[in-house]
Amino acid sequence: RCVLKELESLGKALYGAKLIAQRFQVRNCSHHKDPVSGSTCLLSMIEEGNPHHFFIATQDQDLANKVKKKAGVPLLFIIQNTMVLDKPSPKSLAFVQKLQTNELVPEHQKQSIEQLKEKEGLAKQEGEKRRKRKRAGGPNPLSCLKKKKKKTQEGQEPSAEKKKRRKRKRNRVKAEAVQSVRKNEEE
Repeated sequence: RCVLKELESLGKALYGAKLIAQRFQVRNCSHHKDPVSGSTCLLSMIEEGNPHHFFIATQDQDLANKVKKKAGVPLLFIIQNTMVLDKPSPKSLAFVQKLQTNELVPEHQKQSIEQLKEKEGLAKQEGEKRRKRKRAGGPNPLSCLKKKKKKTQEGQEPSAEKKKRRKRKRNRVKAEAVQSVRKNEEE
């Protein structure tokens, strides 16, 4: 809502941008009664780890730099007539690295999770059966069958059974006959 208010206050110069912004879903922000600038409003909506998983689309370099300082916020911008998704910021990459190394879950919580799993019987047991791996088998037995021979008539060999094909001869019509047919059609 703050962005729409800002576009209204800037006048006719940004009327087209205002029409485009009105087509999108309008999200409620905390400064509904006293609107702030659009960039400040967008930054306030992605605070606390971007819980609604918003993307920020902007051409404003100041706003883009502030967004890059926050982890987990994708940034879109336009180059000529193409929308481009910016590469992840170093802050986002560091956040993902922390996730992968499990630094976000403290050690005492990991131990309590393990205890709960054992209590519920979900923990891996050492006496568990292992599945046998499937190994590549041989060829399909149906594809290995011998081809069946065709039944032949009594006493005839398959080579003698072949039919002779007749060649079709084209009858060429003489030019005189064609001309006489044309004359008949004209009359």
